[in-house]
Amino acid sequence: MKKLSLLLFVVMAAFSTQAQITTPQPSPFSKLEQKVGLTDVTVEYSRPSVKGRTIFGDLVPYNTLWRTGANKNTIVSFSDDVVVDGQILKAGSYAVFAKPGETSWEVIFYADTQNWGTPKEWDESKVAAKTTTQVYPLPVSIETFTITIDDLTNNGAALGIMWEKAYVGIKFEVPTVAKATKSIENAMKGLTANDYYAAAAYYLEEGKELRQAQEWINKAVSMNDKAFWISRKQSLIYAKQGDNKNAIAAAKRSLAAAKEAGNADYIKLNKDSLKEWGIEVE
Repeated sequence: MKKLSLLLFVVMAAFSTQAQITTPQPSPFSKLEQKVGLTDVTVEYSRPSVKGRTIFGDLVPYNTLWRTGANKNTIVSFSDDVVVDGQILKAGSYAVFAKPGETSWEVIFYADTQNWGTPKEWDESKVAAKTTTQVYPLPVSIETFTITIDDLTNNGAALGIMWEKAYVGIKFEVPTVAKATKSIENAMKGLTANDYYAAAAYYLEEGKELRQAQEWINKAVSMNDKAFWISRKQSLIYAKQGDNKNAIAAAKRSLAAAKEAGNADYIKLNKDSLKEWGIEVE
């Protein structure tokens, strides 16, 4: 009998160690990755839901430090130094805390990311940056807490937070101009026509030193005058400087090459530009 009891005990113990119950988390984990300009931005956070509750001013009290999500504190990581409200955030990871208000939030980037919720002891020396941002009321209720990266440009974006009927956006700037310029300057020797084209196109888009852009695009055209996209960009750079004569010549060259290649998009683009510059083309 003792042997039978021992055997049953061993079997039950083995079963209990192997059995695992898996159920959905009430605030599931989420990871957001976004390239902003040339900077990698990652957000890791947990997503609670409203579930019929009043959130701001009740579940999340006004003017009280909040983890900005659920479970472990929300973490944002930047691959480069970024700027928030004039303050430099060094490349790395930060916990995102907030003090929500009815019309504005104070948002804090905190250097210690190893907290479950808010820190037991707040250390002001670990505050890397803080800013105040306006609350925008939403026309519909957002059931599940959501973080986004909005308003993307080459040089920055906004870290968006929305839940219930509130949205806030924390703007940040990334060092794209400095990184791209350095890359262009370091790589100008031994480049292809498309390299010169890419550098010129970037300078045109950013409104930087059009004479330099002109030099690069002219170099690209001299290396490949059958590339209709390159001649097209050359025409736009000439036009941006008010040189319609050379802009027209470049557009005609691009148009001819586009026709030869059968590229309808560039045929239309060049015809539209030539018409804008007073030249009718069949």
